[in-house]
Amino acid sequence: MGSRRALRSGSPEIPSPSRRAFLAGTALALATAACGRSSPVTSATPARTLTIGAIPDQDPEVLQRLHGTVADAVSAALDLDVVYTPVTDYGAAVSLFRTGDLDLVWFGGLTGVQARLQTPGAQPIAQRDIDADFHSVFVVHASTGLAPSDDLRPLAPLRFTYGSETSTSGRLMPAWFLQQAGVDPQGFPGGPGFSGSHDATLQLVASGSYQAGVLNEQVWSSRSQEGAVDPAVVRYARTPGYPDYHWLLGPQAADLADPLRAYFTGLRADDPGDAAVLDLFGAGSFVPAAAADYDRIEEIGRSLGLVT
Repeated sequence: MGSRRALRSGSPEIPSPSRRAFLAGTALALATAACGRSSPVTSATPARTLTIGAIPDQDPEVLQRLHGTVADAVSAALDLDVVYTPVTDYGAAVSLFRTGDLDLVWFGGLTGVQARLQTPGAQPIAQRDIDADFHSVFVVHASTGLAPSDDLRPLAPLRFTYGSETSTSGRLMPAWFLQQAGVDPQGFPGGPGFSGSHDATLQLVASGSYQAGVLNEQVWSSRSQEGAVDPAVVRYARTPGYPDYHWLLGPQAADLADPLRAYFTGLRADDPGDAAVLDLFGAGSFVPAAAADYDRIEEIGRSLGLVT
């Protein structure tokens, strides 16, 4: 069985044979015992389908490449038919997870909390090694004349944009840190903008549509290394760390929790196939994740009215 995706680029090398055989055997045993979603298992029944998704926090082509690669790798490792389904916005990812149309979703901290609270039985599977101490960066247009600083107060009089309204790194935590610095996170001239994604935030600040904005540090670093950041955009400040992205599994696929957790946490940077996945995620490894890891996100989300 293989993965299906809207666009197909080359598949990465698959994980090492010994781990692949172990995981595939585990998944097949579970599938035989638990059957598929709606039909009994028989000798003619195809491998079950796992539908994965992700919050649209970057350009669609970037997400297609990332999660298409993940779909191929998980399909090969666990002998599943894996389908990556793009979504239009953060709210759609939460909604489709709640209705069971998406089985496994790459959420940010806030959307993961929202989706888990709305979906009894949902469980975090894994997070990257960088997600326990994640950061955002505030950026400004060079015309503001602002030099890099830890003082967020000079941002208050600027036209300012967040990313998505429910982005952890593009809205929730930056708003919290602004508030802690004495800046009203909703009090920017004309009200704050919401670009919809980290890449869009960079584009809006570069064009001068907004004088300042905030995005996740990983996207900033990646675009900077690619030479894709307009010279007019200046990095102004870096936030303290906070917990962020993670894989969340729906209750309808709960029997795959252990194989999926074993797959992600078993990825190794010195294995060429594994490295193809890790590199796209900007991670050195994945580690197990638990609901309690996001207690602070839930608390801050409630304080800002983004979690009810």
